[in-house]
Amino acid sequence: MSTLDATGEEVRRPFSGRRTHLGDLILQGVAGAAALGALVLLGLIAYKVVQGARLSLSTFGLGFLTNVGWDPVHNYFGAGSFLFGTAVTSIGALLLATPLAIGIALFLTELAPTWIRGPVTALVETLAAIPSVVIGLWGLLVLAPLLRDHVDPALHSTLGFVPLFGKASYGSNVFTAIVVLTIMILPIIASISRELFLSVPGELKEGALGLGTTRWEMIRGVVFPYARGGVAAAMILGLGRAIGEAIAVAMVIGSFTGISASLFSPGNTLAAWIAQQYAGLPTPLATSSLIYMALMLLVFSIIVNLLAQFIVRRAARRQGSSR
Repeated sequence: MSTLDATGEEVRRPFSGRRTHLGDLILQGVAGAAALGALVLLGLIAYKVVQGARLSLSTFGLGFLTNVGWDPVHNYFGAGSFLFGTAVTSIGALLLATPLAIGIALFLTELAPTWIRGPVTALVETLAAIPSVVIGLWGLLVLAPLLRDHVDPALHSTLGFVPLFGKASYGSNVFTAIVVLTIMILPIIASISRELFLSVPGELKEGALGLGTTRWEMIRGVVFPYARGGVAAAMILGLGRAIGEAIAVAMVIGSFTGISASLFSPGNTLAAWIAQQYAGLPTPLATSSLIYMALMLLVFSIIVNLLAQFIVRRAARRQGSSR
């Protein structure tokens, strides 16, 4: 037995129209308790974070979001520079990782020989399992000197007229953090995009090729439109990972609390600053301000996940209505 919800979609009621067994009731109870437990846990985390940030909320209000500076001596705190660094590093990483991830997904689904797809797919998924502290250590010892000595000067000599590519003098800087975050979110977007490309019906692709289109025209006209909603959601999930990454970014970004227009200057992010400062806070207001930043990250995470779910459902609804 089924009913229709507000959107006109069919909704099945559990265990209706047949005799209910004890095992079914136990399964429903355990599954419902698990779902309720997740909601309760999220509520408790949010409550504790809001409670811890209350002193800073009452002292600085929303001005905390735009204040620049972190001065425990004079009890003046602001998240403006950390918000700026978070936005620059996460958006920069997303811009670098998305085309690479889509290229990897297309190679594995449309172009790669069968014998190479399995090993490459396993390597991409293994990259997502590497601990962030390991990537951060590699970024500090290997990537940062490489970028400082070769890549940063080349970009400055070519694009130095743009303020983003100022003089390169630090190995630990915002650009290094962007590259590290790119490496960390690349397997997330690539794996999800690969699954989406594999879900495209084969008859649609064969029909497009049968009409005389090239492989690229088939990908552009069939694969991309079919999977664009899911790819957008994968990008948003990758962005959420980049926003919340702390340890790896803290190791390579340079720990600077100001704002600079150059990507080759040190900087900081919300998550990285929390990881660096949580163990040595001198005053209750400083502690509350750090928790205020954690509250901002929690809100960002919830918004990112809700937005990804909305995009996926909207894309699925469009595909369902077009069939």
